[in-house]
Amino acid sequence: MLYDAHNHLQFAELAPHLDAIARDLAAIELGGAVVNGTHPDEDWDAVAALAARFPWVKPSYGVHPWDVGSRPADWQEKFTARFAAEPHAHVGEIGLDRYILEPARRDDPDFADVIAAPIEEQRDVFTWQLRQAAALDRVATVHCLRAWGPLQEALRDPPLPRRGFLLHAYGGSPEMVPVFAEMGAYFSFNTSHLDPRKTRQRAAFAAVPLDRLLVETDAPAMPPPAPAYQLADTTLNHPANLAAAYAGLAELRDLPLDKLTRQVGENFVRLFG
Repeated sequence: MLYDAHNHLQFAELAPHLDAIARDLAAIELGGAVVNGTHPDEDWDAVAALAARFPWVKPSYGVHPWDVGSRPADWQEKFTARFAAEPHAHVGEIGLDRYILEPARRDDPDFADVIAAPIEEQRDVFTWQLRQAAALDRVATVHCLRAWGPLQEALRDPPLPRRGFLLHAYGGSPEMVPVFAEMGAYFSFNTSHLDPRKTRQRAAFAAVPLDRLLVETDAPAMPPPAPAYQLADTTLNHPANLAAAYAGLAELRDLPLDKLTRQVGENFVRLFG
């Protein structure tokens, strides 16, 4: 069975394709997928609906760093209520992001709706959610973009989830892998890392301990350079491209595909249940 450690199946652009996606995921023998909410008012209910519809969906709820600036005033109450109602849900996507604070982002139409919160405000929201994950014994799925130093510093402060946390689509240096692993991190290899130009990411995943390896798509974002599965005429990342990520990671680690698949499955179940 294959396991997608991180995606956004709830995003509206995938809604017209859900039946086809489900068929293709059955064809690649998907065993489970963690679907990550990013904003209490915008997509948490959609994640819950997917979990009710598909038994392989593992729901996860968080305030994404891109959504910190637009979070509702009662976001903490909504967070607390959600996890009280869903004892098997996990925490995420949460994290830190300095990419959206760069001046070039202000004029980028892709970020027109993003209210970029300062890194200090992002850290406050991130660490509160991380403490909740630790208290509730839920996995935390962490986003980090151009903020690896601040993330490492933040992880040294609050209590961390006993079962571990996921650095999704890990893009930090190979040298930081053992530091994060010692803290309890797992690392998910993303479909976009199949691009041979992603030299730093590929070097990092050559260094990740085998018992901390996971695989993800981040669909509908981060498509592979040569997708095996496509959604009509779109450029969206099809979640079934997960199979290509497994194959690429097996090649990168010089492992038989069946051995890597078993190991990743064990890691996924150990972390997410």
